[in-house]
Amino acid sequence: MDLRCHRHADARDVRALLLDVHDEVYADDPDPFHSRERFSYFVDLWSGREDWLCVSGWENGAPVGYAYGSKFKPGGWWKGAVRPVDVRGRIFALSELMVVPRWQGTGRARRIHDTLVDSVDVDFVTLLVDSTHPRVQTLYEEWGYKKQGETQPSSDSPLYAVMVNRR
Repeated sequence: MDLRCHRHADARDVRALLLDVHDEVYADDPDPFHSRERFSYFVDLWSGREDWLCVSGWENGAPVGYAYGSKFKPGGWWKGAVRPVDVRGRIFALSELMVVPRWQGTGRARRIHDTLVDSVDVDFVTLLVDSTHPRVQTLYEEWGYKKQGETQPSSDSPLYAVMVNRR
Protein backbone atom coordinates (compact mmCIF):
# COMPACT_ATOMS: atom_id res chain seq x y z
CA MET A 1 0.00 0.00 0.00
CA ASP A 2 1.25 3.45 -0.88
CA LEU A 3 0.79 6.05 1.84
CA ARG A 4 0.47 9.77 1.22
CA CYS A 5 0.61 12.53 3.82
CA HIS A 6 -1.53 15.63 3.51
CA ARG A 7 -1.54 18.84 5.53
CA HIS A 8 -3.81 21.83 5.96
CA ALA A 9 -2.47 23.39 2.74
CA ASP A 10 -3.57 20.25 0.83
CA ALA A 11 -7.11 20.18 2.25
CA ARG A 12 -8.81 21.57 -0.83
CA ASP A 13 -7.01 19.07 -3.05
CA VAL A 14 -8.05 16.02 -0.99
CA ARG A 15 -11.57 17.12 0.03
CA ALA A 16 -13.31 15.19 -2.77
CA LEU A 17 -11.30 12.06 -1.92
CA LEU A 18 -12.37 12.26 1.74
CA LEU A 19 -16.01 12.72 0.81
CA ASP A 20 -15.97 9.98 -1.84
CA VAL A 21 -14.45 7.40 0.54
CA HIS A 22 -17.01 8.42 3.16
CA ASP A 23 -19.81 7.88 0.63
CA GLU A 24 -18.53 4.40 -0.18
CA VAL A 25 -18.22 3.45 3.50
CA TYR A 26 -21.71 4.75 4.36
CA ALA A 27 -23.44 3.83 1.07
CA ASP A 28 -26.11 1.71 2.79
CA ASP A 29 -26.59 3.89 5.88
CA PRO A 30 -29.84 5.93 5.77
CA ASP A 31 -29.00 7.96 8.91
CA PRO A 32 -28.89 11.68 7.95
CA PHE A 33 -25.96 12.10 10.35
CA HIS A 34 -23.89 10.00 7.92
CA SER A 35 -24.93 11.93 4.81
CA ARG A 36 -22.33 13.48 2.53
CA GLU A 37 -23.66 16.94 3.33
CA ARG A 38 -23.33 16.44 7.09
CA PHE A 39 -19.90 14.85 6.76
CA SER A 40 -18.62 17.68 4.55
CA TYR A 41 -19.18 20.04 7.48
CA PHE A 42 -16.82 17.96 9.62
CA VAL A 43 -14.24 17.63 6.84
CA ASP A 44 -14.17 21.41 6.45
CA LEU A 45 -14.09 22.00 10.20
CA TRP A 46 -11.15 19.68 10.85
CA SER A 47 -9.16 20.40 7.69
CA GLY A 48 -9.51 24.12 8.43
CA ARG A 49 -7.19 23.72 11.40
CA GLU A 50 -3.63 24.76 10.60
CA ASP A 51 -2.13 21.65 12.21
CA TRP A 52 -4.52 19.24 10.44
CA LEU A 53 -2.83 16.05 9.23
CA CYS A 54 -4.16 13.32 7.01
CA VAL A 55 -2.72 10.05 5.73
CA SER A 56 -4.33 8.31 2.78
CA GLY A 57 -3.65 4.77 1.59
CA TRP A 58 -3.60 3.68 -2.06
CA GLU A 59 -3.52 0.38 -3.94
CA ASN A 60 -2.97 0.40 -7.71
CA GLY A 61 -3.94 4.06 -7.91
CA ALA A 62 -7.24 3.62 -6.06
CA PRO A 63 -7.96 4.84 -2.52
CA VAL A 64 -7.94 2.33 0.32
CA GLY A 65 -8.86 4.79 3.05
CA TYR A 66 -7.56 7.57 5.24
CA ALA A 67 -7.17 8.91 8.75
CA TYR A 68 -7.04 12.53 9.85
CA GLY A 69 -7.06 14.76 12.88
CA SER A 70 -5.28 17.56 14.70
CA LYS A 71 -4.03 18.49 18.14
CA PHE A 72 -6.41 19.84 20.73
CA LYS A 73 -5.55 23.33 21.94
CA PRO A 74 -4.45 23.40 25.61
CA GLY A 75 -7.47 22.46 27.72
CA GLY A 76 -9.41 21.27 24.67
CA TRP A 77 -11.39 18.07 24.58
CA TRP A 78 -14.33 16.37 22.85
CA LYS A 79 -17.58 18.33 22.95
CA GLY A 80 -19.87 17.04 25.68
CA ALA A 81 -17.21 14.88 27.35
CA VAL A 82 -15.20 15.42 30.51
CA ARG A 83 -11.49 15.06 29.96
CA PRO A 84 -9.97 12.45 32.31
CA VAL A 85 -7.87 14.09 35.03
CA ASP A 86 -4.79 12.06 34.08
CA VAL A 87 -4.93 13.06 30.40
CA ARG A 88 -2.81 16.21 30.18
CA GLY A 89 -0.21 17.57 27.83
CA ARG A 90 -0.15 17.34 24.06
CA ILE A 91 -3.25 15.53 22.77
CA PHE A 92 -3.94 14.49 19.19
CA ALA A 93 -7.60 14.03 18.27
CA LEU A 94 -8.01 11.35 15.62
CA SER A 95 -11.21 12.56 14.01
CA GLU A 96 -11.65 10.02 11.22
CA LEU A 97 -10.34 6.64 10.17
CA MET A 98 -12.15 5.15 7.17
CA VAL A 99 -11.31 2.23 4.94
CA VAL A 100 -13.41 1.31 1.91
CA PRO A 101 -15.29 -1.98 2.40
CA ARG A 102 -13.09 -3.94 -0.02
CA TRP A 103 -10.03 -3.36 2.19
CA GLN A 104 -11.60 -3.66 5.64
CA GLY A 105 -10.15 -6.42 7.78
CA THR A 106 -6.85 -6.51 5.88
CA GLY A 107 -4.64 -4.59 8.33
CA ARG A 108 -4.54 -1.51 6.15
CA ALA A 109 -6.49 0.58 8.67
CA ARG A 110 -3.79 -0.10 11.25
CA ARG A 111 -1.01 0.96 8.85
CA ILE A 112 -2.82 4.18 7.97
CA HIS A 113 -3.55 4.85 11.67
CA ASP A 114 0.01 4.16 12.79
CA THR A 115 1.53 6.30 10.06
CA LEU A 116 -0.64 9.24 11.08
CA VAL A 117 -0.26 9.03 14.86
CA ASP A 118 3.45 8.21 14.68
CA SER A 119 3.97 11.46 12.76
CA VAL A 120 2.85 13.65 15.66
CA ASP A 121 4.78 14.37 18.84
CA VAL A 122 2.09 14.02 21.50
CA ASP A 123 1.47 12.51 24.91
CA PHE A 124 -1.97 11.08 24.06
CA VAL A 125 -4.10 10.17 21.07
CA THR A 126 -7.86 10.18 21.50
CA LEU A 127 -10.78 9.24 19.29
CA LEU A 128 -14.51 8.59 19.37
CA VAL A 129 -16.16 5.27 18.49
CA ASP A 130 -19.86 4.83 17.84
CA SER A 131 -21.09 2.87 20.89
CA THR A 132 -23.23 0.65 18.65
CA HIS A 133 -20.03 -0.76 17.10
CA PRO A 134 -18.44 -2.83 19.89
CA ARG A 135 -16.19 -4.71 17.44
CA VAL A 136 -14.59 -1.42 16.40
CA GLN A 137 -14.09 -0.48 20.05
CA THR A 138 -12.46 -3.87 20.67
CA LEU A 139 -10.14 -3.31 17.70
CA TYR A 140 -9.00 0.03 19.13
CA GLU A 141 -8.47 -1.62 22.53
CA GLU A 142 -6.17 -4.12 20.77
CA TRP A 143 -4.25 -1.11 19.43
CA GLY A 144 -3.74 0.24 22.97
CA TYR A 145 -6.74 2.54 23.44
CA LYS A 146 -8.85 2.51 26.60
CA LYS A 147 -12.41 3.73 26.97
CA GLN A 148 -12.49 6.83 29.18
CA GLY A 149 -16.15 7.82 29.00
CA GLU A 150 -18.96 8.57 26.59
CA THR A 151 -20.32 11.61 24.80
CA GLN A 152 -23.04 12.63 22.41
CA PRO A 153 -21.61 15.84 20.90
CA SER A 154 -24.82 16.87 19.14
CA SER A 155 -28.47 15.92 19.31
CA ASP A 156 -28.30 14.05 15.99
CA SER A 157 -25.02 12.23 16.62
CA PRO A 158 -24.61 8.72 17.96
CA LEU A 159 -23.46 8.09 21.51
CA TYR A 160 -19.70 7.69 21.29
CA ALA A 161 -17.16 5.92 23.45
CA VAL A 162 -14.27 8.29 24.20
CA MET A 163 -11.04 6.35 23.82
CA VAL A 164 -7.50 7.37 24.79
CA ASN A 165 -4.07 5.94 24.02
CA ARG A 166 -1.03 7.08 26.02
CA ARG A 167 1.95 7.52 23.69
